[in-house]
Amino acid sequence: MQKTYTGPLEKIGDYKWRIPKSYNKGMRVDGIIYASEKSINRIRDDATPLQVIGVAHLPGIVKASLAMPDIHWGYGFPIGGVAGVRVDDGVISPGGVGYDINCGVRTIRTNLTVDEIRPRLREIIDSLFAEIPTGLGRGGKLRVSKSELNQVMEKGARWAVENGYGEREDLDHTEAGGCIEGANPDVVSSRAKERGLPQLGTLGSGNHFLEIQEVETIYDENVAECMGLFKGQVVIMIHTGSRGFGYQICDDNIKVMNKIQSKYGLDLPDKQLASAPIDSPEGRTYIAGMASAANYAWCNRQVITHWMREVFLKLLSISPKDFGGELIYDVAHNIAKFEEHIVDGKKMNLLVHRKGATRAFGPGHSELPDDYIDVGQPVIVPGDMGTASYLLVGTDTAMKETFGSTCHGAGRVLSRHQAMKKAKGRRIDDELAKQGIIIRAYGRGTLAEEMPEAYKDIDDVVEVVHGAGISRKVARMIPLAVMKG
Repeated sequence: MQKTYTGPLEKIGDYKWRIPKSYNKGMRVDGIIYASEKSINRIRDDATPLQVIGVAHLPGIVKASLAMPDIHWGYGFPIGGVAGVRVDDGVISPGGVGYDINCGVRTIRTNLTVDEIRPRLREIIDSLFAEIPTGLGRGGKLRVSKSELNQVMEKGARWAVENGYGEREDLDHTEAGGCIEGANPDVVSSRAKERGLPQLGTLGSGNHFLEIQEVETIYDENVAECMGLFKGQVVIMIHTGSRGFGYQICDDNIKVMNKIQSKYGLDLPDKQLASAPIDSPEGRTYIAGMASAANYAWCNRQVITHWMREVFLKLLSISPKDFGGELIYDVAHNIAKFEEHIVDGKKMNLLVHRKGATRAFGPGHSELPDDYIDVGQPVIVPGDMGTASYLLVGTDTAMKETFGSTCHGAGRVLSRHQAMKKAKGRRIDDELAKQGIIIRAYGRGTLAEEMPEAYKDIDDVVEVVHGAGISRKVARMIPLAVMKG
């Protein structure tokens, strides 16, 4: 990896920077990076503009190779990268989705206030930690058969609801209804299925979490009311993905694609961008496997949501009506989806890669639930342990500029190794406790890797997407208690 990017970055707006396609003869489109003045030099030093340039080489790419302000170095695509490619002559690149297929986040509102739960906050997070399995490689308490796993791949969150893990309304407030078409269990390897069987209903490790939060600030009263939000309210955020199941599907397909680049005459600047034509046997196989993993992830978050609700109801001895517990929304941020967008004044069928980027459809879009049709799609941007999280909404500007996409979080500034080194000799849990944040995790290593200093300033990242108009701030939440793997 080159240490610093030294090429052009032309400022074309308050929060927009361009790498002209003339800079590199292989670029088919410009590179566009959304960033503040404060963060652009760090982005240069991270060398991620090189990955933006690499993505601009993809056959079929249109408009621009896009990067959100949480951009950092990833596999093939930068994390925070977005690319729309034409369906008829474009390619699918697993590096444009990532290993944790449909890593995503959901937010659940409650009718509870912080004052009501603060005396029992430690008891609540302890119970959640006991009831919801977390951590690297850990199996869950949900046991599914091989035939049931196939149904999970095909039905996604709908399988969970049909089997008593949630309500029909949860599906209405989940991106794509919690299930995308095209999944095919037959293309998924036996190894992936072996890894997926025990991990359904588990939280995972690294930056995955379940967090109890307080709504601290409301920026847009009308939209907040539409989402059922009020100041001082308790909300729950769940961040996890497809676990080892999705990882294995990605890994299996990358190995295949690395062997077929010459078969399709693909000459890309980085082998991590290995791709296949969308309408090729290899492309169709990956897309079917990716859909299977995406549906697994939506089911996973749905099952965890159900168990979270049970803990609150049992521990607090309250009714579902008193608790609330309605899902505000669930969004994916590692996925490729077939969508229709306007490009150069024409409607185009595209396959939009979002790798560490969140869908942010504007008002009036046909895929939005009825209660959000006038305000736009809820966008969830999580922080990490000691930092704030945000709820925003998608905009018409996002539809025009970014294929309806925005940032997905703060973005790392320290690798996990660097964070561990910086945290040596420190007690991150004690530091967070002094801020009034209760942490539950299986080991200090996770806390060190995920300490707040390992990430960019989320307030700055969100200000960029708000200022650029590709999503709009609704509410800011702060952590009260967090459980991590």
